[in-house]
Amino acid sequence: MYIRKVNKKDRATGEIYVTYRLVEGYRNERGEVRQQVLLNLGANFAVPFEDWKILSDRIESILSGQEDLFGLSDTTLEQEAQHFASLIVKRQSTEVMANAKKKSATKDLAKEFETVDINSIKHSDIRPIGAEHVGYEAAKQLGLPDILANCGLNHKQITTALGSVIGRLCAPASELSTYNYLQNDSGLDELLSNSFASMTLRNLYTISDVLLKHKYVLETELYKQEKEIFGLPEVITLFDITNTYFEGRSLANPKAKYGRSKEKRSDCKLVALGLVLDGSGFPKMSRIFPGNVSESGTLQEMLKTLSNKTDATVIMDAGIASQDNIKYLSDNGYKYIVVSRSHNLSMPDGQIVNVKQDTNNQVDAVLINNDDTNEVELYCHSEAKENKAKELVNKTTQRYETELTKLNSGLTKPKATKKYAKVLQKLGRLAEKYKSIAMLYNVEVIADADKTNVLEVKFSKKPDAIHKKECGIYCLRSNRKDLDAKSLWETYTMLTDLEAAFKSLKTELGLRPVYHQKEERVDGHLFISILAYHLLHTIRYQLKQHGINESWDTLRTILNRQSRVTSTMQMQDNKTVIIRKTSQATGDQIKIYKALGISSLPGKIIKTYV
Repeated sequence: MYIRKVNKKDRATGEIYVTYRLVEGYRNERGEVRQQVLLNLGANFAVPFEDWKILSDRIESILSGQEDLFGLSDTTLEQEAQHFASLIVKRQSTEVMANAKKKSATKDLAKEFETVDINSIKHSDIRPIGAEHVGYEAAKQLGLPDILANCGLNHKQITTALGSVIGRLCAPASELSTYNYLQNDSGLDELLSNSFASMTLRNLYTISDVLLKHKYVLETELYKQEKEIFGLPEVITLFDITNTYFEGRSLANPKAKYGRSKEKRSDCKLVALGLVLDGSGFPKMSRIFPGNVSESGTLQEMLKTLSNKTDATVIMDAGIASQDNIKYLSDNGYKYIVVSRSHNLSMPDGQIVNVKQDTNNQVDAVLINNDDTNEVELYCHSEAKENKAKELVNKTTQRYETELTKLNSGLTKPKATKKYAKVLQKLGRLAEKYKSIAMLYNVEVIADADKTNVLEVKFSKKPDAIHKKECGIYCLRSNRKDLDAKSLWETYTMLTDLEAAFKSLKTELGLRPVYHQKEERVDGHLFISILAYHLLHTIRYQLKQHGINESWDTLRTILNRQSRVTSTMQMQDNKTVIIRKTSQATGDQIKIYKALGISSLPGKIIKTYV
């Protein structure tokens, strides 16, 4: 086995270029020495000439199953040898599989016995396959390959797109990480019957642009498929907006703006993502906004493209439920349930209805009609909210009192703040810092006769001072007068599905942080996460119907324990047989596969004789 340099002529341009091939010598039936090309290494083959023999010898040893505990000392060369050996196995295996199919009519392939040296058995090229299998089956269930084909993508683009989206599902990170994952760490290419060996990082960036170009069609068709498959009633529309932060200055992206970061990363520029879901948590559409956009300013633009507006109920939190947005919904025939922005709420008189009762929280509610707004209002008291508010107030109160005590005790210490003007300034800053509870205190500053220095700072809590958040009361506004108190509250709590979607996008699907600097790259990165979420929610929606409620992180860990493995062993006639197959599924994996109605043994069994 050796490497040959070959001069080729480009038929289109007539230019001469160099390519490289891995060649093997053999004797034919008449004893004549012949050569065959095992693998075309391509024009970009970059291994130095002096390492060619080392590389070809190592490839030959891998294919023959010869014992080598440590491989080559040069790790880059060893990786190249393993890579090329894997490609040769796949190429030869395809031929064996094709021949086997021709013989299947005359030969029973269910059982095949060979005499092998069991001490020679080695396992290599172990790649996870379980999460990829589940992701690919979900993509096929939603018809994603067909949707991509209808958008005009060719076979190579479709497999690259599936690799990008399923890669985000199985190993969420940047496009660079996805590229390395597809090249070195995943068995997905075997499910797609497509090698990612020739794929470049630019191919992933290019396919991101292509997917973004067909964003409207992809989102529309995917939701249409989800609606038909699961019989989803389009009666609830959940809307919310979140943001993610950039690593870097993002000077080339006009959407990158400083704003209020939900991850407390005010030091970074942001980009915002608006998402519309149905009542079952399936995404209807998404939109990317500048990072400084106000939540209330995004609703009208998002709802313009929705159909069946008279049949859907829009649910939003207080951040988006501005008076202008509520008026827009009412004027345009939308039904809605929103959180009131009113403060200092108290429970009104009326029939109290228990809408939730469990060990962690009890929610009581009073439903009243508001004739002035032509709405119903549901006043809710939550024990959990009250306890959380009290805990927060207690912590804030303790910190505020500690600061005041520290300021007072420093009056008797050297170098501490004592000047009257400085003390007043410090008190003003504390009042601003703890403005939610500072109003509950009486603070008295006792100074000397000419008000040069402060002698003492006294503070006490005002009589009957109650923090406005201690009551744990909130109010829902709606024009759905057909719902009773419990139904209204339960419908609103569907908004937690959207919050769960954002959490999943951020923590399980690599939405944050964003490393790209160009606008189209950022938009494409976020959209791939949205497409991956379509697959994720399709998987989890079905699993929940069978009582499997684990997070995707947990499910992914379970599934990744199933792998594709290459087993090499020497036969009695000195030949080598190489078998590529999937490891046996565990009980937990079988449970998941059974709930999804898919095979527990993904991938083909492939045999190669060397």
